[in-house]
Amino acid sequence: MSTAAAVSRPAAVERRSSAPWAATGGLLRLNLRLDRIRILVWTLAVGLAVAGSMASFEVTYNTPEALQARAGLMANPAAVMMTGPAFGLENYTFGAMVANELSLYLFLAAAIMSILLVVRHTRAEEESGRMEMLRALPVGRFAPAAAAVLTVAVANAAVGAATIAALAGSGLEMASSVALGVGTALTGLVFAGVAAVSAQLTEHARSATGTAMAVLAAAFLIRGIGDVINNQGSWLSWFSPLAWAQQARFYVDLRWEPLALAAVATVLLLALAVYLAQRRDLGAGLRQPHPGPAAAPRTLLSPAGLASRLLRGSFAAWAAGVFLFAAASGALANSLEDAFADVPELGNLIAVDLADVTTSFASALLSFLMVAPLIFSVSGVLRLRGEEDAGRVEQLLVTGSSRPGLLIRWLGVVAVQTILLTAVGGFGTGMGVWAGTGDAGWAGKLTLAALAYLPAVALAAAIAVALYGLAPKILPLAWAPVVWAAVVLYLGSLLGLPDWATDLSPLAHVPLVPSAELVAEPLVLMGLFAAVLAVAGLVGFRRRDVGAS
Repeated sequence: MSTAAAVSRPAAVERRSSAPWAATGGLLRLNLRLDRIRILVWTLAVGLAVAGSMASFEVTYNTPEALQARAGLMANPAAVMMTGPAFGLENYTFGAMVANELSLYLFLAAAIMSILLVVRHTRAEEESGRMEMLRALPVGRFAPAAAAVLTVAVANAAVGAATIAALAGSGLEMASSVALGVGTALTGLVFAGVAAVSAQLTEHARSATGTAMAVLAAAFLIRGIGDVINNQGSWLSWFSPLAWAQQARFYVDLRWEPLALAAVATVLLLALAVYLAQRRDLGAGLRQPHPGPAAAPRTLLSPAGLASRLLRGSFAAWAAGVFLFAAASGALANSLEDAFADVPELGNLIAVDLADVTTSFASALLSFLMVAPLIFSVSGVLRLRGEEDAGRVEQLLVTGSSRPGLLIRWLGVVAVQTILLTAVGGFGTGMGVWAGTGDAGWAGKLTLAALAYLPAVALAAAIAVALYGLAPKILPLAWAPVVWAAVVLYLGSLLGLPDWATDLSPLAHVPLVPSAELVAEPLVLMGLFAAVLAVAGLVGFRRRDVGAS
């Protein structure tokens, strides 16, 4: 009996490991444990943003006249591009306005969350080698990917539920609130499928993320152009997953069929990912990388050249996104004059001077856009930690580069690209305002105005440098100033934050130029603090062990 049991036990284990979905449940529990904080943060962020927006809308659009004035904005193609199709304009209701204002950005948030989570649990695990160790256990071939998709499904369900709770809690119609929450979750799942497919194509996590994000950007543009052709959605709009849920016509003429299209697309994309996964080796991608040249160009034979090469892709993506968003938003400046005249309560959303709406709106828009250089600069500094974890910083140092030289050159590249990105934000805003007003002088004026934010951006990046050099174990705290700056910008007035809390944001110390007078003292102080923190990080990096946490 004992011999038979000894023989049958390994056979049972072998049968379990050969099943393609074996251990999916265990991996799902592991993923949920690893992502419990991330999922909670995404859920709370979406739920609080919707609830905060609803509170503001109820104050601003409290009369039929105010709602019709908001509907008048949809005559501007830029407004359609930035929000979505215009339904029910003849009798514009509060619910129709909410769907028009919020739906697109809810779908974008769910899509970005899904892409990041899927790539994190699939391609990134393979790239790190942990997937190979995991597959040495009785784990099925498709179990890790299935667990990743189920994890994302749980995350999207949580985000969708938070959306429903925030909308229905404010008194909106329940059926459309549920449909909008379900649409948010399904749109996120469509892009989870896109990320699962892109993870099969390339052997690097960044490439997989970049490919899926490029699909998301293309979907945004296709939807925008399609909705501009026909402000209730044209044939082109249906080629974008972002348009499917919007075509449900929330709070106007609810129909569930477009949501079914998103569900079908999710199933097809996941089936395609499984099909592709069967045709590649673990750790490899279907798209084989091309061998590089035998000799590297001179521009690559330095830490600065390597940094420029590694960061240029994300810089190009950020620059293109910021310019398009800034130009489209800036084009609204001229149209808003009538809207602010009809509905002065719009000042609850964006602080403007009714005597010069165009200038004050452009200045406020510029401050919102400066979150992009903040994110880019901090992520650029943190990228060096990723290179250190991968062992490439040690390889650079053994070639003769000094630690200060390596860090200074890396930061130099991040600084140059951040300055360019900041200028692109100002230039894009100026081009948009120029298109709306016909005054070409806005392009140069707003480009110069954007540069006033550089000391605040440098201060946030310098905090990341100091943490990188002195305390790399708590380096994720470098995101705290960025997150807080976004909270103060987008929700500060709604939350009624006290002055001391608002002052913790670096952007709060920059005057709203060009509508406000430029005051140099806070900018100089932030520049000095940034220099001190950068030097502290430099000293810390010189003294600590490379690769140590």
